[in-house]
Amino acid sequence: MANYCLPSPAKINLLLHIIGCKKNGYHKLQTVTQFINYSDTINITVTKNNIISLSSNTNKIISQNNLVVKAVKLLKYFCLKNKCINKYFGIHIKLNKVIPIGSGLGGASSNVATILLILNKIWHCNLTLPDLAKIGLLLGADVPLFIYGHTAIVEGIGEINTPISLKEKWYIIIIPPIEISTAKIFSYINTNNYSVIKTHTELLSSKYYNDFESIVVKKFPIIKKYILWLSQYVPARLTGTGSCIFAECDNQNIAYSILFNKPSEVKGFVTKSKNISPLHSVLKNKKIFSY
Repeated sequence: MANYCLPSPAKINLLLHIIGCKKNGYHKLQTVTQFINYSDTINITVTKNNIISLSSNTNKIISQNNLVVKAVKLLKYFCLKNKCINKYFGIHIKLNKVIPIGSGLGGASSNVATILLILNKIWHCNLTLPDLAKIGLLLGADVPLFIYGHTAIVEGIGEINTPISLKEKWYIIIIPPIEISTAKIFSYINTNNYSVIKTHTELLSSKYYNDFESIVVKKFPIIKKYILWLSQYVPARLTGTGSCIFAECDNQNIAYSILFNKPSEVKGFVTKSKNISPLHSVLKNKKIFSY
């Protein structure tokens, strides 16, 4: 049986704007998203029992409704329907979660993208990155970003992806002791939270901010507490629609000195942003997985 082990990296939203709502209820966004050197790990074992199974270091995600399992089933269905593979093999997935659930760091979407990218090669589906991105979008708005694997301006409901390169910087990430549901946060949105759509030049040259931050701190005052704490040292803001707070630091030493002083009840880490997803960096070094 073949075994594979690959990273499933996190991301931060350097900015995140709500710019409207489609007729189907999905909100349109503009965001600049960059990867960070902080990852879950996914181990895949190819079996011949035609069974999809999942295990993890946390029981919070073990379910047939888990997005990773849905991703495997969706890719299998798509490939069989389009006769992309001649034979289907079973898969056992072992997911080691490091990225906190409900954190805004994109863990679930990253896991889905990693699975799609790996199985596309293992099963010889021969799908392109745009093909995989379309499948991934059915499971989450952030999935195409992780499929393409490059810092990007992401727009619409996640389907418009414009790769860019930004300076790779050091960040401190604070993990408050709370999980925040993306679906719940989206339910609180109204037109007062909307931003005016901007050109890419305007986005990158304007002050970065997250439209969801005002919603989150209102509904979860504990988040405001930690934003204020971190802002004593460096300007801090929310990433995504989750609970994690991040701040740019001039260097690694400054980031660690701030982390050393964090409140005891919160977790945190220091990391560096990456223009190329750590997953894609590994894939390029594995001949069988080259894209």
